[in-house]
Formats: sequence, structure tokens, C-alpha cells
Amino acid sequence: MFAYIKGVLAAKGQDYVVIDTGEIGYRISVTSNTLERLDSIGSEVKMHTHLNVREDGLFLYGFLTEEELKMFEQLIKVSGVGPKAALSVVSVIRPSQFGLAVLTDDVNSFVKAPGIGKKTAMRIIFELKDKLKKEIGSDIEAMSGSEIAGIDKPEGKIQEAVGALVMLGYSAYEANRAVSRVFSEDKSLEDIIRDALKSLAI
Repeated sequence: MFAYIKGVLAAKGQDYVVIDTGEIGYRISVTSNTLERLDSIGSEVKMHTHLNVREDGLFLYGFLTEEELKMFEQLIKVSGVGPKAALSVVSVIRPSQFGLAVLTDDVNSFVKAPGIGKKTAMRIIFELKDKLKKEIGSDIEAMSGSEIAGIDKPEGKIQEAVGALVMLGYSAYEANRAVSRVFSEDKSLEDIIRDALKSLAI
């Protein structure tokens, strides 16, 4: 319903902000690191938002980047992971690290998030890995032979970088093209993912 909300930062709370758009003040739940990155009260801010509809009301969750929003939306699709838990994960894992943490079964990165135990971390990894395999498979089947060059049998860093981007909600085709544009053997895997995300945002 709301792709983003842009306005003046009217207030900051412990886990939320209020953005004044002129006629309406939107209360938006955010992560602790988002609060730290925001400018002072009265500055202009743009929040990429997710609207959560529950029986007891409507709740907005906001992020400074689209990648953080995509990560949040992937997390809340995991059974047993609600918005609060997803926000907790986003607060400790950067989008460029997220896919890698899933692909490498990095439970320790997830349990650093307040409220995320080992069982929940393992469930996040299991469900997102399964989703990744299905999405890459269906994307490849829908492409022509020339389009899947580099996707059907990617190796090493390329494969992991493509998988990490798909984990954030990009198609295998989009991910492969972005990684191909920025790939270098000299770069670390996280740098490749970070650069690919930047190229997708252009």
C-alpha cells in the first residue's frame, strides 16, 4: 500500500520515528541502527515501508534502503518469524551479509539478534535455502539459452553472490546480470554483493 513515505522527521522514540508529511504524521517502527543513521529532528527523510495488517491494527515498518526492506519481507515469510523478530535480524545483519549467512548456514550471525534463538535461526536458514533453490530453478526454466549463460552452472563466488541477491528478492536473471557487471576475483564476496546491489539501485 505504501512503497515509501517521505517527509520531515518529527519525532524519534526508542523503536520508532514519526514522519510528518504535511497533513499526517506517520508512526513507523524502525531498527536501532536506523535510528542512529537518521539526521536530527526537522530533517527530511525517506522511508521504504511495509504495512502489516493485524486484527488489533495497522503497523508500518520502515527502512532507509530498499535492500533492508526486501530482507525484512523475506524474513517475515518464514514460519514463526514475525515483524518484531525480522526487525531484530535486520538490525544486526547487513543486506550484503544476509544471503551469505543463509547460504553458509551461519547460525551464529542470526542468534546475535535479540530474541532470535538457535532453533529460529536454523528455521530461517532452512526455509530460505529451500525457497532459493525453487526460485532459481523456475527462473532458469523461463529463460532462453543465451540468458542463462553463467546462471545454470555458476561457480564459486559468482554462484554465492547470485544466490545472496536472490535471497533479497531479486530474480536469478537480475542477480546474474548485476554480479557479472561488478565481478572480480580480487574482490571479497561481500564486496561483490555490495557492488552488485549498488548497480541494481542505479
